[in-house]
Amino acid sequence: MNTATSHNPAPAWSLGDIVVRRVDEIELPPQTGPWLLPEATKEVLDEAAWLRPHFADAEVARLASHSFAVEAGGLRIVVDTGIGNAKTRANAAWNQLDTDFLDRLTAAGFPPASVDLVITTHLHTDHVGWNTRLDGGDWVPAFPNARYLTSRTEWEYWAGTEMEETRLQMFRDSVHPVRDNGQYDLIDVPDRGCEVAPGVRLVPAPGHTPGQVAVELHGGERRALITGDSIHHPVQLSHPHIGSCVDIDSAQALRTRHRILDDMADSDALLLGTHFPQPTAGTVRGENGRYRLAPEAAVAGYS
Repeated sequence: MNTATSHNPAPAWSLGDIVVRRVDEIELPPQTGPWLLPEATKEVLDEAAWLRPHFADAEVARLASHSFAVEAGGLRIVVDTGIGNAKTRANAAWNQLDTDFLDRLTAAGFPPASVDLVITTHLHTDHVGWNTRLDGGDWVPAFPNARYLTSRTEWEYWAGTEMEETRLQMFRDSVHPVRDNGQYDLIDVPDRGCEVAPGVRLVPAPGHTPGQVAVELHGGERRALITGDSIHHPVQLSHPHIGSCVDIDSAQALRTRHRILDDMADSDALLLGTHFPQPTAGTVRGENGRYRLAPEAAVAGYS
């Protein structure tokens, strides 16, 4: 059983009238990096000295599970919901977690009943877990008053795919209870993206899954992008060719990564990594024909 018990103020970044907070679930174990990004070897990490100490240890890339809690246009929005508690999972690091995630979310100003929108970038196990919680012996929506959004392309892909039992279990405990309660909305996301709340746009980010979206935020004179799994780790800025072992279409995932990085490079746009360990966010800078992440400090407990 894994636990997380400390309560630190949720780090926050401000974009004009939009505030985005990182709400931690767990830091993923060291073996996650070599499994998920097998080409991110020690030698590759050594080529990007800027990755240490924040994003890698001496040997492997570090990753984390967290959600982003966004205030925009008077709405409370949660982007991706992590792994979840008490879920039976094949991955030992995800199995039967017991964390204080909902308490952390509440402390960040997002009591579950107050959340208006839950955005699912894609329907993978570590992005939908807190969609639901146990109530007695039943899985019920953790955010009872929220609309849950995902792309129609993503939903229809999985609906038409023959899934193994472990993935079916995830849908049974973390997706279907929300659907059955009438809370999941399927969004058609055109190439140009679509606005789902003031200053909040879903933009296509296919490859890791066919219908994955990233979440673009526009506040004041600045924008930010929440990556989903289009970029798992900052090493992929320096080495975009490094893909995830679970990418469904690795060539498309690479095209998506290049598009995002080229678009954000050498601007003040903020990149917010869904699995980046602290400090989590930064701007994309060109360096010797590659890119790097220039970390941007958050403000703890911003209000």
